[in-house]
Amino acid sequence: MNDVPGRQITGVLGEVTGLTVRSRNAGAQFGAGLKSIVGGELGGLTKQLMQSREEAKQRLVDAATALGADAVIAMRFDASEVGPNAQEVVAYGTAVTLA
Repeated sequence: MNDVPGRQITGVLGEVTGLTVRSRNAGAQFGAGLKSIVGGELGGLTKQLMQSREEAKQRLVDAATALGADAVIAMRFDASEVGPNAQEVVAYGTAVTLA
């Protein structure tokens, strides 16, 4: 969201980010290889990506808290490959104070 319902933004503290880079679990990679033959969700990789998103989000919250923010607006995730067996996940948004 770009606002906080029922609250007024009183200050913009700037962009905050939370970043994690994780290597893929060998077991999850093996399972994904087998699953690609028959199709379906890659459960191990899905779990790993969800953990990465949660870690990036928590780091975003920690960065905003360190600035004295009350909220983060316009939060987004982005992900990209970093080498053949690693993935970067970043959460970013704008730290604000509220009335």
